[in-house]
Amino acid sequence: MPKEAAVIAVILLFGAFLVTVEGGEVSYDGRSLLIDGMRRMLFSGSIHYPRSTPDMWPDLIAKAKLGGLNVIQTYVFWNIHEPIQGQYNFEGNYDLVRFIKEIRDQGLYVSLRIGPFIESEWNYGGLPTWLRYVPGIVFRTDNEPFKLHMERFVTKIVEMMKNEKLYASQGGLIILSQVENEYQNVEQAFHEKGHNYVKWAASMAVSLQTGVPWMMCKQDDAPDPVINTCNGMNCGQTFTGPNSPNKPSLWTENWTSFYQVYGQEPYLRTAEDIAYAVALFIAKKNGSFVNYYMYHGGTNFGRSTSSYIITAYYDQAPLDEYGLIWQPKWAHLKELHAAVKLNAEPLLMGKYTNVSLGNLQEAHVFQTDTGSCVAFLVNADSIHVASVQFRNAVYELPGRSISILSGCSTVAFNTAKVSAQYGRRTSTVVKYFSQSNKWKAITENIPSSDLSLMVQHKLLDQMTTTNDTTDYLWYTTKYNNTSEDEKKQLFVSSLSHVIHAFVNNEYIGTIHGSYNTNGHIVLKNSISLKNQQNDISLLSVMVGLPDSGAYLEHRVDGLRSVRILNSNNEFDDLSKGRWTYQVGLSGEKSKIFTEEGAKLADWEIAESIPRQPLVWYMSIGTQLGEHGKRRSVDQWTKHRPVLGFLQNPERSAISVSVSHPTFLSKTLRESPCSL
Repeated sequence: MPKEAAVIAVILLFGAFLVTVEGGEVSYDGRSLLIDGMRRMLFSGSIHYPRSTPDMWPDLIAKAKLGGLNVIQTYVFWNIHEPIQGQYNFEGNYDLVRFIKEIRDQGLYVSLRIGPFIESEWNYGGLPTWLRYVPGIVFRTDNEPFKLHMERFVTKIVEMMKNEKLYASQGGLIILSQVENEYQNVEQAFHEKGHNYVKWAASMAVSLQTGVPWMMCKQDDAPDPVINTCNGMNCGQTFTGPNSPNKPSLWTENWTSFYQVYGQEPYLRTAEDIAYAVALFIAKKNGSFVNYYMYHGGTNFGRSTSSYIITAYYDQAPLDEYGLIWQPKWAHLKELHAAVKLNAEPLLMGKYTNVSLGNLQEAHVFQTDTGSCVAFLVNADSIHVASVQFRNAVYELPGRSISILSGCSTVAFNTAKVSAQYGRRTSTVVKYFSQSNKWKAITENIPSSDLSLMVQHKLLDQMTTTNDTTDYLWYTTKYNNTSEDEKKQLFVSSLSHVIHAFVNNEYIGTIHGSYNTNGHIVLKNSISLKNQQNDISLLSVMVGLPDSGAYLEHRVDGLRSVRILNSNNEFDDLSKGRWTYQVGLSGEKSKIFTEEGAKLADWEIAESIPRQPLVWYMSIGTQLGEHGKRRSVDQWTKHRPVLGFLQNPERSAISVSVSHPTFLSKTLRESPCSL
């Protein structure tokens, strides 16, 4: 073919479906994203910068690249970057630019999900709590106060990226951005204003002229030119497809596991299942972008989680909480990526056909005019092996599996056949904390209603009162028992997650909810009262704020009603009486859990402290020396084995030893616990 004719052929091929995004070298058509005019098969992995540390980032990115990824995806977390209105924090774990530059330096692309609502099992869905106090605001709808602040923050992030020349249109590496997040889940709650908001958000994002495409996940009606994308475990089956033939099939969240909540076992998704879902998405939906959520989940440090979510996040991802490789998930997916990339030409350029091979078996074929060919042989029967004939050859397909045939003849990969070694995670004890004579303790003070400076004749909303600066709020009141009946029952109804109850400084009981209790718990306990004034002290505890749902700004938590039932089955309602409040714990205020705070505290021998839920403990422990020999840690201030916590810590997981996790290769990484 003459040179001129070859050029014309290329123009026709891409021009038939090309939609150019204004301002850059990244565009898309009905087959894929186009980077510098070339269609690309992209495998991405979610790694969230605040769920790891800057020291971890290079290793995490390198392992992702070695695993066959060419894109790293992350959310942008509004509430950590603007905790106080107008005051920004992009330092340490929150250094977004440093994180993206590290990805750039290792030669990968970035998918940036700005949101700024992100959900992500993150406290308040990533929205800063100060936002709820903006007059007249309603989150995530056609509401001028919300749109004003949302646009301001999105613009700030975009301008930061532009200033650092990080967009692909500037020669950088950001090839894709997201505005909003899974909005279709709540859109109907806002009626017409919801639909208007979608159009506004899309228009606002595009107007920022990043030079790269924008997407909306789980938004079937994403307005042009924004791409609608899929989230879930089986987008090869559930995705309705792009809402325009000119848009590619993108999968923004392929859940490699699932988030874990307190009281539940981790969800274990197999490598075979993930690989099958990816291959099916590519074969049936013409998928060209798959992002693993999460590729590395990491750690929810501090108070960053949403309601009931544990510290470890997606620990069963290809890279575990500590950044160590989980086998066979990591290696099996690496082999899948290699097989798909080997056949990228027919997948991105070829004509698609579908052939039935049986009741539950089919072939998805991609072939170019030049003869380049790849076939996906699918056995959807989850139990039985299928023997199928394809192009005059017989192939054995294990139950629920897909074989990728290079050249439409040679099996390059089968999703059910795992060749990688199965790994296990072990730990080596490096410190012991179990010796009783090493423990000291301090009891948390129970506040008196006489000493509090905050007084109201009602039960306050906990989120508003604490402004999310602490998980803890004390509610205290007095009850005048004028009857001879000293035995009564206390009823406390709450929208918090835990209640610790005390009467006259004596502990009487605890109630805690769960992820499935819909935010409502009731404490019911028998109490003994004096025939006079009695102090009732209730510690309300939150384990993270909600991260999803419509009208988040109207959510309340904390105590809703407090009543006492007497022997005549009559209730005394204390809810509208005089209540005093203390925000946080005294140990929090003195920072007893820090090295400096611990030095100033008056510790006692732990065995002399009565057992109750509110005790801070400290141990100097024993540390292992060379060859596993124990050596005493006599100066805890030097070796920093200070451990301050509550005996019933809602957000802590403390054992009597601290271990270094290892993974087969004996690579050691210190636990993220701060000791």
